[in-house]
Amino acid sequence: MFGLDMGMTLLLFGCILAAMAFEFINGFHDTANAVATVIYTRSMKPRIAVIWSGIFNFLGVYFGGIAVAIGIINLLPLEILLDQNISHNVAMVASLILTAIIWNLGTWYFGIPCSSSHTLIGSIFGVGLAYLFISDSSGAALNWTKVVEALSALLISPVIGFGLTILLMYIFKRTVRKKKFFKAADPEKKPPFWVRLLLIGTCTTVSYSHGSNDGQKGVGLIMIILISLLPAHFALDNTKNPSNMIGNVNHIEYYLGKTDTTKIAAADMAIYKSLKTSVSDLKNNLLIAQNPAETDKLDKFNARKDILTIKKKTNEFLNSASVMNNKALVLTAKEQKAMKKDIAEMDSYTEYAPWFVILMVSLSLGLGTMIGWKRIVTTLGEKIGKSQMSYAQGASAQIVATATIMSSSTIGLPVSTTHVLSSGIAGSMVYEGGWKNLQMKTIYNILLTWVITIPVTIAMSGGLFLLIRSML
Repeated sequence: MFGLDMGMTLLLFGCILAAMAFEFINGFHDTANAVATVIYTRSMKPRIAVIWSGIFNFLGVYFGGIAVAIGIINLLPLEILLDQNISHNVAMVASLILTAIIWNLGTWYFGIPCSSSHTLIGSIFGVGLAYLFISDSSGAALNWTKVVEALSALLISPVIGFGLTILLMYIFKRTVRKKKFFKAADPEKKPPFWVRLLLIGTCTTVSYSHGSNDGQKGVGLIMIILISLLPAHFALDNTKNPSNMIGNVNHIEYYLGKTDTTKIAAADMAIYKSLKTSVSDLKNNLLIAQNPAETDKLDKFNARKDILTIKKKTNEFLNSASVMNNKALVLTAKEQKAMKKDIAEMDSYTEYAPWFVILMVSLSLGLGTMIGWKRIVTTLGEKIGKSQMSYAQGASAQIVATATIMSSSTIGLPVSTTHVLSSGIAGSMVYEGGWKNLQMKTIYNILLTWVITIPVTIAMSGGLFLLIRSML
């Protein structure tokens, strides 16, 4: 299959199944984020709640876009993702998946709400850093811009969840006159209809938003596998004709032709030469695809590499001292806008995910959501605060979680559904009874897990990468 021998075919399917297993575990690990409130308030029966949540997790992945998935792929160094050394690729995929599964299962077993986002991103950082220590990877570097963006989103989102939930609780207190809304749920009675409707609605939106963000991490993981092991088939979007990029490449070549090389500083000349070489190589490669009889000779692997290099080096050159201060490249505002549009159109050939990948991840997350929910539900519902969760607390935490996660998904930033929602619950508990209303032992365990997840997964995935690489 795909021109692979039997051993590589089995390895490919094994990696994809392992990635689906990660998303399956992600489903039952994070299910409690959506169903804890409706279960503890008796708004829905547990079995119905988890099935309902699973359906909307599925829909969230399938219809939620792929911005987060692309963000996950772009965290890796460009060199490792486009490395034709099969040993590197196998070691990378295996270490990513093994680390993510081991840590997720371990924290789930002990009932600790842990972020699958932190786990996967820490694993990616670990592999990227370990790759830098391999002698033949000179010049490789993590995409630090994306690293900072991802870490910032993961660190800030719990603070937002905590603070906005307190604000929303205040608004509820000022506007909702029904006192029952602020009382703990009666274990013997179902809540009023309007409360049930609100809580089921927030459960639904959290489930969908979880799929649209966390689910996309599984899409990104499988795309890393396909691009690494089958670059000839998945390096570019097969639904588009690559020869259509010729016009974009010609435009960029024309704009670069306006460069005054005498004004380029020595430090920036390497960037300019790399950019020119990639544009020339891509153009020559794409000219092959213009002849229908020769389309199969297009080198998709190198085309992807050139596209990503052009995007990276263009940004570096436009922001270099030679352009900003020495005016080595003078473009009108219209030309600058057109150049960015050309690069975005070329980039669309690399920023994609086949429908069957999205479907596989959707099914894995949806089915995983339907099992294994009790351990984390107990922690969220009973062990964060000393008092039982009220209707208002559950609703406010879930409304804030939905808004935060959906906003992050729209701009392509990974956030932790677990962290946002559990922080929201903690914020609602603090609003009702101050800091003394928190069960500090549970909070300590959650915070400790949050703090150590990234360094532990960095060390684990980096170590596994070097170990598996040496074995191969």
